[in-house]
Amino acid sequence: MRIRILITLLIYMIVQGVLFGIGMVVVLATPLKEQANVLVPWVVGITFIIAVPVALGVAPRMLAWREMRSRRPSEESRL
Repeated sequence: MRIRILITLLIYMIVQGVLFGIGMVVVLATPLKEQANVLVPWVVGITFIIAVPVALGVAPRMLAWREMRSRRPSEESRL
């Protein structure tokens, strides 16, 4: 369970950064830039919240991939 939490936290930070970048591009590269002082805090808050379920959905898949990869026979055992 501890590994799943650590993987979730790692993925959360990555997902939150990507979502924040997308949100900032949308705000600053469109006519919404006139309202940037109001929208930027909203982007931060929304990406902070949206990243949680995304990370919780991706973490079990990464953990399953890690388990599957560790069970595969290695190249050295085939020789």
